[in-house]
Amino acid sequence: RDIKEIVDYAAKLHITVVPEIEMPGHSWEVLAAMPELGCTSEPYKNGELCIGNEATFVFLENVLTEVMALFPSEYIHIGGDEANRSHWENCPKCQKRMKDEGLKSVEELQSYLTHRIEKFLNAHGKKLLGWDEIIEGGFSPQATVMSWRGEQGGIDAARSGHDAVMTPWQCYLDNAQDDPQTEPRGVGGYVPLEKTYAYDPVPSELTPMES
Repeated sequence: RDIKEIVDYAAKLHITVVPEIEMPGHSWEVLAAMPELGCTSEPYKNGELCIGNEATFVFLENVLTEVMALFPSEYIHIGGDEANRSHWENCPKCQKRMKDEGLKSVEELQSYLTHRIEKFLNAHGKKLLGWDEIIEGGFSPQATVMSWRGEQGGIDAARSGHDAVMTPWQCYLDNAQDDPQTEPRGVGGYVPLEKTYAYDPVPSELTPMES
């Protein structure tokens, strides 16, 4: 009910709420409740889902099915950022997945997950959106990239024919906007609101065709 009220209220303001379901990293809470979906099968060991475990994809598709029913957004954000890929290097299931699929690196293993989830979302009329880490193992065919670690991820996406959303540090509204002694605590430095509004999301490096 709460989600429906938020989505409906946002729609009245001409705002689309885009849900983000983090994968394969930032999943500590999932693995606390379902440790069998992690590479160690133990809770609180890491926050990365086991990509070699087929049950991981059953879980993700079930969650995304519920999310798609709640949010009319054309895009579903899958996160994809800050995954500690070292866990997959020591996981027998992940290593078997890499061998079976001919994957040469753990970056490509994450890309394998992104590709599979994109196919699932596309089959349900949705588009995949993810942070710029999703491009490191190879682009998914129609994925849209949100470039948060500066602009390079968005530039690379645009040059490869993908849509990109520029969201570098000056776009984060939880940064400090005034004197930190008088304002609520910020998380990423001093970014006054006028700096955010003045940001040009089209880098000069891009040609008119690319932008």
